[in-house]
Amino acid sequence: MMEDKVFLGQNVSVICKDNDCTVFQMKDETGEGLMTTYKVFPGVYLMYNDYHMKSCISEFKPHCNMFSINHCNEGRMEWDVGDGAYLYLREGDLKIDNCNHHTGNYSFPLTHYHGISILLCVEEATKSLNSVLYGFPVDLIELQKKYCDNKKSYVIRGEKSIAHIFSELYAVPSKIKKYYFKIKVLELLLYLSALELQDEELERPYFYKTQVEKIKAMEKLITSDLETHYTLDQLSARFDISLTSMKTCFKGVYGTSIYAYLRTYRMNRAAVLLRQSKDNIAYIAGCVGYDSPSKFAYAFKSIMGKSPLEYRKSIV
Repeated sequence: MMEDKVFLGQNVSVICKDNDCTVFQMKDETGEGLMTTYKVFPGVYLMYNDYHMKSCISEFKPHCNMFSINHCNEGRMEWDVGDGAYLYLREGDLKIDNCNHHTGNYSFPLTHYHGISILLCVEEATKSLNSVLYGFPVDLIELQKKYCDNKKSYVIRGEKSIAHIFSELYAVPSKIKKYYFKIKVLELLLYLSALELQDEELERPYFYKTQVEKIKAMEKLITSDLETHYTLDQLSARFDISLTSMKTCFKGVYGTSIYAYLRTYRMNRAAVLLRQSKDNIAYIAGCVGYDSPSKFAYAFKSIMGKSPLEYRKSIV
């Protein structure tokens, strides 16, 4: 297994390790994350990332020339790309970059993130891939240059072929993992080698720090008191941001519109109250900002798939 020192930082520890797998835990006051790592070939590692936290500080320091391929399956990840700009990895996206840029602050706007990283130590991986499959037509040095030569992350948005490759990696029977990982890594490298890149500017929707800070403050305001309702015009004026920029940036950070985000947030909060209290449904409706129990019931069922009463009865 890759040297543990590559991953270890003040907030990371090894919680489980055997011949095939090492599980790292990242933990701080905002939550925790697990990184379940497998050695696929010498110099090639596959890592399942499962984070349930608001943010974290990465102290990742590669011991070799390394680049990574990162797929987001669920959730959302934010990272600072420099010059006061932020980039977001959303569900279905693929990010490729040099690992020497991984040190720094990362945030998870939805407080969770699930995905896969494939890490390649270029020199060691090149030797091992050629020994495993003679004449393997992917030059890792050229692949690294193709996607990482400008020293920034390259993001591919929701490509169907990539989704197919990764979808099968999220449900691999334990008894075939060792061999299946090898096949899928080779398939992915071949695909990326052949892929024709699109205009980078279309692949990089940046948002700037001043905008992001306003949007995060806005999210905190509208979720801290669910009984208070704000119009978009009120929010725009309060945070001194244009309606268009506000809508675009909010969706960039949180993945959906302000109203859709708040509606889902209200229903999740209502679900907690239904589970943890014996308050009547009309009272809970009021707590999450609905003065009409029937409108609340309709909204709850549209999000949760059950009426509030059915949901409460299903809790054992």
